[in-house]
Amino acid sequence: MTDPNEGDIALAYATTLLDELVRGGVTHMCMTPGARSTPIALAAARHPGITLHVHVDERASAFFGLGIAAASGQPVAMFCTSGTAAANHFPAVVEAYMARVPLIVMTADRPPELHGVGANQTIDQQNLFGGFVKWFHDTGVPVAAPHERVHWSIAGHSAIQRAVGFSPPGPVHLNLPFREPLLPSGATVDSSPPESKTNWDTQVHPSQMPAFLREVSTGHRIAVVAGRLRVPADGLVELCADRGWPLLAEPISGLRDAPRGDRRGGALSAGTLLAANAEFRDRCHPDLVIQVGATPTSRGVQDLVRSADRLLIIDPDELVADPDRRSTLTINEDPAEVAAALRATTSSLPATRPQWLDEWHDADSKVRTAIDALLDSWDEPFEGRIARDVAAAIPDGGVLFAGSSMPIRDLDMYMRPRAGVRVLANRGASGIDGLVSTTFGIAEVSGPTYALLGDLSVIHDASGLLWGARHGRAAVLVVIDNDGGGIFSMLPQATLPKDEFELLFGTPHGLDLEAIARAAGAGVRTVDHAGVVVPAIREAEASGGVQVVRVRVDRNRAVQLRVAVAQAVSSALSA
Repeated sequence: MTDPNEGDIALAYATTLLDELVRGGVTHMCMTPGARSTPIALAAARHPGITLHVHVDERASAFFGLGIAAASGQPVAMFCTSGTAAANHFPAVVEAYMARVPLIVMTADRPPELHGVGANQTIDQQNLFGGFVKWFHDTGVPVAAPHERVHWSIAGHSAIQRAVGFSPPGPVHLNLPFREPLLPSGATVDSSPPESKTNWDTQVHPSQMPAFLREVSTGHRIAVVAGRLRVPADGLVELCADRGWPLLAEPISGLRDAPRGDRRGGALSAGTLLAANAEFRDRCHPDLVIQVGATPTSRGVQDLVRSADRLLIIDPDELVADPDRRSTLTINEDPAEVAAALRATTSSLPATRPQWLDEWHDADSKVRTAIDALLDSWDEPFEGRIARDVAAAIPDGGVLFAGSSMPIRDLDMYMRPRAGVRVLANRGASGIDGLVSTTFGIAEVSGPTYALLGDLSVIHDASGLLWGARHGRAAVLVVIDNDGGGIFSMLPQATLPKDEFELLFGTPHGLDLEAIARAAGAGVRTVDHAGVVVPAIREAEASGGVQVVRVRVDRNRAVQLRVAVAQAVSSALSA
């Protein structure tokens, strides 16, 4: 027999749970409607410390929350009803786990007596996300019992501690079973404050810094490669300038900054193009590469890392960023602390070969000049020029979200170093799902927000666009429409017979992206010439709201233009 005050008890303890989440830094919650999650929905809607975001699609809701958490660095909570609703959070949970983004995923559930008896919308949600969460806890059905409020308070406290208190951060899962009636009647429930909770000690790892400093002291031709970093490595750019180490920084490292003073003081402008040239890699062969953050995105930089005599890795998020298993030493330290330690011990470091940095920067200058001239000579839209121009056009204080597949690679290859822009991407698992929703989540907590996405990514997250364009904040989505999967034209699969390739990999969709954007309530404009991409972005900014700038690109022609770029790099280096 059910307790007639079941809904009041559930609401009271759900509120206690949320009190702890808010105390731990949660200010945003994402939800999708469902009857079984009524207690947590009412608690969230009535909580003064929470901004609640309502979606109709659980996958879009989860990626929206992921965007907020990635941009803000703060934990974001989300909840849904039971059954497949919970399962639809899985892609965002995987990305959050791999990218070290703190999410607190709460799934409403049926009570134990409804499991295993064919009850509707009931699945086994225990450890639903497997090893892709840092912690799982089932609260059990809330009951009127001594210390029950303490139990729910500790659950919230523990969720926060596991998500952000233990390094590295990541997602956690709370399963919340509720009995009917789910609506409160207004009955009074004991509201005495919970007892004090156990304090959690943060993890402490023995420092490997002395061993790392010894390894660096044996290098003479050192290059630094910076992959994705959750937190920028303060002091690393200055260290490289002081020591004469060329810095190849991906945009998502936060270190592709404009040089300060001496032109050789910042990140390389065309470092990825240099690394992709085999002759240059042979000529400027590093005896030591220091890799900071995640594994490099572009194959050329991956080849540079492989070519080095030795590899040291600074991996603050414990990503195990060594797919080739070549690292002499990997340390899980804050890159800023490593940079400070290296700058403090310069007297014990070897002298860099005087010409080493000059060789890299001279080549970098030649290649950047040649490639810019080539790109500017083409009126037809080319992904590399679009990426370069979009990154340059974003106002100071803006955020650029890069889609997976080609957009993130084109930014890495063609973006000029500049200050004032933050580049984000879902590179934990590098999927194309949820990218529009992630953009909208970023826009919720950031300044001017832009995205560079592929057409398939937009189609994949069409539900996120349809809902978010009317409910979210302003954002400009620059969409490369090449009618399919452009990245496969650069892979060995492109050698398959044309019909087979198009069916299995090219996947031409033939959809009208303008019609989709208009149906969503977004502004849209189509661009067919490279020189009007930036003016179209300016028009979109002035229009406000969610705007789509669709750039039509010929997939087959793009392959030819990439070959021309590689030839121009070789010519510039041999001149």
